[in-house]
Amino acid sequence: MSSSARAASGVQLFRFAAPAEFYRLAGKLVPWFAAVAAVLGVVGLYIGFFAAPTDAQQGESYRIIFIHVPAAWMAMFLYVVMAFWAGVGLVFNTRLSAMLACAIAPTGALMAFIALWTGALWGRPTWGAYWVWDARLTSTLILLFLYCGFIALHSAIDDVRRADKASAVLALVGVINVPIIYFSVQWWNTLHQGSSIKPGGSSIAGIMVTGMLLMVFAFWTYAIAAVLHRARSVVLEREQRNAWAQETVAKRA
Repeated sequence: MSSSARAASGVQLFRFAAPAEFYRLAGKLVPWFAAVAAVLGVVGLYIGFFAAPTDAQQGESYRIIFIHVPAAWMAMFLYVVMAFWAGVGLVFNTRLSAMLACAIAPTGALMAFIALWTGALWGRPTWGAYWVWDARLTSTLILLFLYCGFIALHSAIDDVRRADKASAVLALVGVINVPIIYFSVQWWNTLHQGSSIKPGGSSIAGIMVTGMLLMVFAFWTYAIAAVLHRARSVVLEREQRNAWAQETVAKRA
């Protein structure tokens, strides 16, 4: 590819940083990601709850991992992405970056809540209690509080620019909690088991890994669809003074 072609391609991509162009692009992508999420979710749940064998030690209760693990992974991943966009908005004062951070927060909070809730359901037959002050559980609870704090802080400040900056600082400080969650089972003596799927191999059956990966991608594509859909709402709300946003709202009404 020539330098001129690369430059033209870069300009084409950069134009989607404009809220109006991003709004249109996101509208086209949301249905595709939602459809992929639905298909992967159905197949992944079928494998996890019907095709995968019963665990020799935990019996049928282990099947909660097909929801619990993807939700926990996405809760951590989305926080890092949220903090990244919040940081970009803080440093470069880009409007769309701050909008994306705001759009990610509710979905990340949902994932953290699902991870805690399914973990409690899994913990009852495994540990004999719905909740213990385990290092990973506690740090995941803190992650949920960070998401809620980000949302609450942004909502509490009337000036949008000041709200973006204040919530970005909170997001960036909270990033330190993500590696704590991930490495908690190695750093402390906890009841929580370590990862069963590792780069060097897996300690669970192949069909279980297949079901798990399908559910991870299902959660991933769902998160993308949900974030893009919410980002469109945030863009319309913040750009309501612009003619294109007013026309879009009028057409939707």
